[in-house]
Amino acid sequence: MDTILSLRGLTKTYTSGLTALDNVHLDIRKGEIFALLGPNGAGKTTLIGAVCGLVRPTAGSVHAFGLDMAKDWRRARGRIGLVPQEIGTDMFDTVERQVAYSRGMFGCAPDKSRIEEVLRSLSLWDKRSSEVRTLSGGMKRRVMIAKALSHDPDLLFLDEPTAGVDVELRRDMWRQIDTLREQGVTIILTTHYIEEAEEMADRVGVIDKGRVLLVDGKEAIMGRLGRTEAHFTLAEPLTTLPTAIGEMPVTLENGGTWICYRGGDGSGQGKQEVADLARILVEEGIIFTAIEQKESSLEDIFVQLVKDGQGAGV
Repeated sequence: MDTILSLRGLTKTYTSGLTALDNVHLDIRKGEIFALLGPNGAGKTTLIGAVCGLVRPTAGSVHAFGLDMAKDWRRARGRIGLVPQEIGTDMFDTVERQVAYSRGMFGCAPDKSRIEEVLRSLSLWDKRSSEVRTLSGGMKRRVMIAKALSHDPDLLFLDEPTAGVDVELRRDMWRQIDTLREQGVTIILTTHYIEEAEEMADRVGVIDKGRVLLVDGKEAIMGRLGRTEAHFTLAEPLTTLPTAIGEMPVTLENGGTWICYRGGDGSGQGKQEVADLARILVEEGIIFTAIEQKESSLEDIFVQLVKDGQGAGV
């Protein structure tokens, strides 16, 4: 798959000494939805700003569509759309005029039919003559997306696109984002909602303290870093584990009334070992009254990566 955006050694250190981006290497594939996850202050917005010309990198390079952003930024930037976290628009202007104005800002000829198409795709056509200030928060967010799409970008950044909107509207916007991908737009989104990455993204990246810790497909991440956890509740407490359990990753907890398994690798190994553990306990005459088992979610993996502060390979 063709690479549409390539970052090499991208670094941003502010005069205060804060390093917001630390030697970031990242390739984005044409036509994919890429989710960038990270806690507050991780460097997500700084990365977007560096690509979109809002932040000047201290070191490294950005190439978009094969163009060096440092030398040919005007041509490259014209093919990039940005929906920022903050809603920044003329609140007293109408929706239609604001979207048309954004198109003109990128040097595109006026095109009423295209503006209508964009507004209809975002369920904004009926609000085209309304002042932006009169809209709900979710509709204002849609206006920002419409402004970003007005000049037909090939690459679209969505910085926390569903922040502050209700669950129903969030899912509606997920469908709209998926439609954009079907139209050939490459999408990079930052989000605090792990379920957004699970729902939409082809690949996921985790960033913390300016460093990219991990980049991979969702299934590959689960396969490499997923874990199984199981709690066996015992009818009678134990003081020691039976020797037959061997080297299994198990511990006695809760006063000896739980046998806890934590292991596996996301490939099914953990589930098999839990089944083997249950069989061994039965053979040893150890009675258990309940089993609670869960598999790692993408959120579990994300939290652990940020906690550890180190990646598992990019």
